[in-house]
Amino acid sequence: MSRHPSKPGPTRALAMRAFTLIELLVVLAVMALLLTIATPRYVDHVERAKEATLKTSLKTMRDAIDEFAGEQGRAPESLDELATRHYLKAVPVDPVTDRSDTWITVSPAEMPGAASDAANTGVADVRSGAPGNGRDGTAFRDW
Repeated sequence: MSRHPSKPGPTRALAMRAFTLIELLVVLAVMALLLTIATPRYVDHVERAKEATLKTSLKTMRDAIDEFAGEQGRAPESLDELATRHYLKAVPVDPVTDRSDTWITVSPAEMPGAASDAANTGVADVRSGAPGNGRDGTAFRDW
């Protein structure tokens, strides 16, 4: 009994369904190329999002400090007091350090143009305690 040459045998059928090494390498090379294009854009996007979140958190806390001072007639003693008195839901997390205890508080006496007397205690401003600079080159502590 002889086989017909045009009908593939079991090994030939298996070989026809599998990928060759060259095809797999080409697919991997294309995937690597796409990743090298997408990764820097993703990292840049994450950095921009952290900076935007930091600016929003600083603005929110500064607004809460001003509102507290206007209603209470004094500066809050700490950022925790703003949260306790419901001027903030909670002390926000610094998106650069991923912690809520790295904020730097500035007392009224440390503010530019402030008179140095003992009554100027509490929190008049807040800054980020994150090391490093933003994408514009300014230090996070100066925002």
